[in-house]
Amino acid sequence: MYHILICDDEKDIVNALKIYLNDSAYILHEAYNGREALQIMERETIQLVLMDIMMPEMDGIETMVKIREKSNVPVILLTAKSEDSDKILGLNVGADDYITKPFHPMEVCARVKSQLRRYLQLGGSNARKEALRCGGIELDDKEKKVLCDGEEVSLTRTEYEILKLLMENQGQVFSPRDIYRRIWNDSPYGSENTVAVHIRHLREKLEINPAEPRYLKVVWGQGYKCEKHG
Repeated sequence: MYHILICDDEKDIVNALKIYLNDSAYILHEAYNGREALQIMERETIQLVLMDIMMPEMDGIETMVKIREKSNVPVILLTAKSEDSDKILGLNVGADDYITKPFHPMEVCARVKSQLRRYLQLGGSNARKEALRCGGIELDDKEKKVLCDGEEVSLTRTEYEILKLLMENQGQVFSPRDIYRRIWNDSPYGSENTVAVHIRHLREKLEINPAEPRYLKVVWGQGYKCEKHG
């Protein structure tokens, strides 16, 4: 799931873009000025921004500068035909592309897909080096956040630490005793049942079918591992 932020002070334009980008692969967030956009980016993991230049309170250029202080997420500016100088300025301060109003739905979709592909598949993202990924699971150790297929999952501290251990060592099998020593930092007395309960809870939160897990696998007689996924 890709989180896309749409920012424009005209609600009709925001609603139109939401219709154009009505795709199950996208989670859409909306803002109506630059300050709202920055607030959303502080609390959400945004992969792409569609943003108008001319907005109240904080315009698109000023917002663009603030975004680039912390993130290299792709930004596509929404501009009027008469704003050629603003387009150039936007590109100079870090925008990746622009779309001129009125825009065609197919153009919007094509440009969004192109920027996401470059950013996420061709190594464009270097702002989230703290994130561990295994298939549809993403663990951001900086923000202490776990996403599963784009949706945030609430984990206990212990569940989080077990998942982090397994994701940092994908494919490696850890016995319950090893997991217990590393996470609880204690003698592994009674570790099998304790670890098994936490693994079960993790599966219930992260797996589509906990009885047939895709990610958190048991290796009978040995322990648990996080299955490698491309």
